[in-house]
Amino acid sequence: MNFSFGQGNNYVQDYTKFQNLALTPPMGWNSWNKFACNVNEEMIREMADAMVATGMKDAGYSFINIDDCWHGDRDSLGFIHPDSARFPSGIKALADYVHSKGLKLGIYSDAGSQTCGGRPGSRGYEFQDALMYAKWGVDYLKYDWCNTEGLKAEGAYKTITAAMKNAGKPIVLSICEWGTDSPWVWGQNVGHLWRTTGDIYNCFDCIEDHGTWKSFGVMQILDKQEGLRKYAGPGHWNDPDMLEIGNGALNEGEDRAHFTMWAMIAAPLIAGNDLRTMTPEVKAVLTNKNVIGINQDSLGVQGYKLNTTLAKGVDVWFKPLVNNEWAVCFLNRSVKDQKVQLNWASLDNIDSLSNKHFATKTTKYTGANLWKKDNVVSTSKALDVVVPAHDVLVYRFKKN
Repeated sequence: MNFSFGQGNNYVQDYTKFQNLALTPPMGWNSWNKFACNVNEEMIREMADAMVATGMKDAGYSFINIDDCWHGDRDSLGFIHPDSARFPSGIKALADYVHSKGLKLGIYSDAGSQTCGGRPGSRGYEFQDALMYAKWGVDYLKYDWCNTEGLKAEGAYKTITAAMKNAGKPIVLSICEWGTDSPWVWGQNVGHLWRTTGDIYNCFDCIEDHGTWKSFGVMQILDKQEGLRKYAGPGHWNDPDMLEIGNGALNEGEDRAHFTMWAMIAAPLIAGNDLRTMTPEVKAVLTNKNVIGINQDSLGVQGYKLNTTLAKGVDVWFKPLVNNEWAVCFLNRSVKDQKVQLNWASLDNIDSLSNKHFATKTTKYTGANLWKKDNVVSTSKALDVVVPAHDVLVYRFKKN
């Protein structure tokens, strides 16, 4: 007897992300860096209000993202519900409020059995959770990697992507598995951004050792991006973690350097401070439209460091932009002010990734200082400047 027959189940899951989302690096706010597990609906509403009132929305920020600890219990059918004490009105009402401000709501879950904060994870409930997110009107999902015993990252993230695709509502997927399983290799068709490292630490240049894991300062995170730029582009970004600007540990120059370098490497700009109480200085950093313009450039090319020796501790970074423009940044990593003197012809170089040429040997450019209004330099004249300690000078160059 011949039992040659097909299984009969022709259902094939779609493991590809929603297209045409995050064509420039996402900009928004997330609760974790400042508030950790202390989240509730009143605070989230106030952050949405503050994002509008402070001018951050006008500067390009759009996501209000609730991180860990919003979860309550699952019901008898397995559907997740928010913590009723913290979110008594429910996530749908909160999403409606955020949307009424012209903003978008983000939420958090985890590929494992529990979130990093010990709340119910999505493992085994991916399709149910995706249905709830769609029902609530969620626009962004940060999907973490705690308590994932035995799971393989690529497969786990494909499952949540398939679940969201099945639910039908376009949602930006932030892959947050800390770079352990090289998500830049497989993540382009699965998510819209992927964490490249462990957590950021509210420090400019240091490491915090937790014993079994470490968190990293701004400079350490920046260094870990080396070799990854070829994987980034419109709709798929390397994510060096959220911003620590305005959280107290960094001074004004360090805030500037942090923000500028995230802009130069085409990183998501996700603020992590209290928007309701930020100082004018912090607001000025987070809403600098000239620097944001570098980050949001539609060419979508991640910047790179040139292998050259300038002053002690000073790195020079380049980012090709649309219309053959360039961003050039001098980053002073040292604890002392450094004098930089150079002829621009010495920085003539071709980006092997984009094939763009900063042709200072043959072409004259004019550069606007993006942190100081009316400060302009020309490549026809030698540069003679001081870069303050733990700070940057950054210019946007156009051909004359």
